[in-house]
Amino acid sequence: MRRLALLALLLTASAAAPVAAQTGDLVATDALRVCADPANLPFSNDRGEGFENRIAALLGQALDRKVDYVFFPQVQGFVRNTLRAGRCDLVMGTVAGDELMQNTNPYYHTSYVIAFRGDRPVPERLDDPAMKALRLGAIARTPPIDLLLRNGLIGNTRFFPLAVDTRHESPGAELLRAVADGELDAALVWGPIAGYQAKVKGLPLTLRALPSEPGTMRMDFRITMGVRGQEPEWRRRINAVIRSHQAEIDGILRDYGVPLLDAEGRLQAP
Repeated sequence: MRRLALLALLLTASAAAPVAAQTGDLVATDALRVCADPANLPFSNDRGEGFENRIAALLGQALDRKVDYVFFPQVQGFVRNTLRAGRCDLVMGTVAGDELMQNTNPYYHTSYVIAFRGDRPVPERLDDPAMKALRLGAIARTPPIDLLLRNGLIGNTRFFPLAVDTRHESPGAELLRAVADGELDAALVWGPIAGYQAKVKGLPLTLRALPSEPGTMRMDFRITMGVRGQEPEWRRRINAVIRSHQAEIDGILRDYGVPLLDAEGRLQAP
């Protein structure tokens, strides 16, 4: 079975190679064509209200191009049906090292957090015995599940689904509202979602970055933009804009409450 899986992988790579080799001239010259989810705040939506929408607008201005969107739900097949299909030229908010596309330089560094009400603080460490008495919440199949397993906290955790139709459901927002309403004591959730709910939506939440510890799944990630392979000049142009407009990008992220980490991985002041 393993041999068959490896053969399938090799065949897929061989079939994809000619496509990759032909993508050098796919970038539009009259517009910045952005691949995005139409209903995924705080990141993006089809009304331009997300922080990725605002950063894309900044890029478009810097490149002297209008911004056009190709919207597609960020589910399995997103990259295949947008960027790789040649319908758009840039994916916002990709994790550094994503093998589905070539990454630009990172434009922010953030992490998963534990979110709790400020008037109901939780222990500093997940291995504190007092954590077992708390009602916790998390999104299924995300990195914090590893921490919950290692610290014996699965039994007192309520799980929210990861794969949903974002046009109708927002499990991250639901999870954080449950904490704000007192139904849960704390949530382990992706920082940009928690920061948005606290700063923009006004939920009474305090955030604490979850540390990346040796031997555990990583909790902090550097976020990049994604372009097709074989487009080094396009990647260099985007990198140049990121570098020259980093302060403005940081300002947009702070407007949305995105927790930002410094070079040492420490949570910066809002």
